[in-house]
Amino acid sequence: MRSGADPSLAEECTQEVMATLWNKAHLFDPTRASAATWIFTIARNRKIDALRKQRRPEPEDLPWGPSEEPDQADALALQQESERLGEAIASLPAKQKELIEKAYFGDLSHSEIAEQTGLPLGTIKSRIRLALDRLRHAMT
Repeated sequence: MRSGADPSLAEECTQEVMATLWNKAHLFDPTRASAATWIFTIARNRKIDALRKQRRPEPEDLPWGPSEEPDQADALALQQESERLGEAIASLPAKQKELIEKAYFGDLSHSEIAEQTGLPLGTIKSRIRLALDRLRHAMT
């Protein structure tokens, strides 16, 4: 309870620890630790698990059925932004453009690109970083 658990959670946690001790008593090894250390370790781990579970956010409700049509203005803005991005990618130097396409459209990792192209991993990372920086400036 000192670590933020309410009384009902502490009681539930204690019951689970006692059940665990009963069911796993045969696993206790006195050469590894004292009985008190073993019990407190189980209790501490159970408390941490319970507090994490309690603080975990609830998943949001996902709508069922057909979704609403997107707003015309949003669809147009997305289309225009996609066109600008396409133009910005096309204006990249050929070496950078090739690596961006492999990484983001080909869904390859930097290591996989290095294997495919024979380029050093550092070169690939540098070119992708430079390309992303150019794209960022082109899109602002």
